[in-house]
Amino acid sequence: MTAWLAPRLQLLAGIAGLMLLVQLINSLSGDALNAWGVLPRHLGSLPGILFAPWLHAGWWHLLNNLPGLLLLGWLALLGSPRRFVAASAFIILGSGLLVWLLARPGMHLGASGWVFGLWGLLLGRAWFERSLGSLLIAVLVLFYYGGWWFGLLPRQGISFEYHLAGALCGVLYAALTRTSRRN
Repeated sequence: MTAWLAPRLQLLAGIAGLMLLVQLINSLSGDALNAWGVLPRHLGSLPGILFAPWLHAGWWHLLNNLPGLLLLGWLALLGSPRRFVAASAFIILGSGLLVWLLARPGMHLGASGWVFGLWGLLLGRAWFERSLGSLLIAVLVLFYYGGWWFGLLPRQGISFEYHLAGALCGVLYAALTRTSRRN
């Protein structure tokens, strides 16, 4: 059991630790790192596609994203760490690129695109795989995070574009990597 559990806990602890460290450095630098977020359609902002999920507008922003990332990350990790990392990379790159191409002007940053991507991934797996495990996980996700549908709607000061792009990339990844055929 520990051979199964340890790598998953280490991966999530590493992600959380890195996010906390980045936020500490960002806070101490007067939020200077936030310049590395995604500024739509600015070529110099393309690296922000990789960095934006690790940057937050403040501690409150990080602490709002981290619980969902850890819980949904844990549920996604019930498969395999390799599958989680591949899905996360697809979600981060895909949602970042969509935000860079299509989002409203202004700096976009935070882990919420990744979080919504994991949400979409877990719901998408249930739809495309139709396994008992994926269906039970989707029920749990909908029970705890069913209100997140509203996060896909435009609101002032919130990058709904990152939420929507993340969710779409999560569902797309579930479709592209499904392990069994839907009846």
